[in-house]
Amino acid sequence: MRQAVAAIVLVAGALPAWAQMTPEGLWRNIDDKTGEAKAEIRIRDTGGGVLTGVLEKRLLKDAKPDDVCDECSDDRKGKPILGLEIIRGAKKAEGKEPSQPVWEGGKILDPENGRNYTLRMTPVEGGKKLEVRGSIGPFGRTQTWIRIQ
Repeated sequence: MRQAVAAIVLVAGALPAWAQMTPEGLWRNIDDKTGEAKAEIRIRDTGGGVLTGVLEKRLLKDAKPDDVCDECSDDRKGKPILGLEIIRGAKKAEGKEPSQPVWEGGKILDPENGRNYTLRMTPVEGGKKLEVRGSIGPFGRTQTWIRIQ
């Protein structure tokens, strides 16, 4: 009986840490040039393990609440940047190490230039940070986002 209780306690104690090893949640990204907080993005599972991310809050001083994505070339053209879906279609990669899960196969939009990049997201530091890589072919860059929630 004691062994069963001990096993339940161990599993229950591990669940919060395991649950954090996902991109789902609220994240803050940092401006590459200034080092200032740029925006807050909420990533959700929209069903079937497919993740999307919505820009919930802009933090830059020069950001205007009524800015729209003029540079977008798809269905997001002319839409307000606040509330804009910037991540689409990311799924957990199969066959990867469970201790280092990866989400890929989706796209991430840079609303400043309207470009869509191939997306790869990797939770790091126990899920406290998220490495977000956007690329076109062999060229790209990685940002580290910080978990807020």
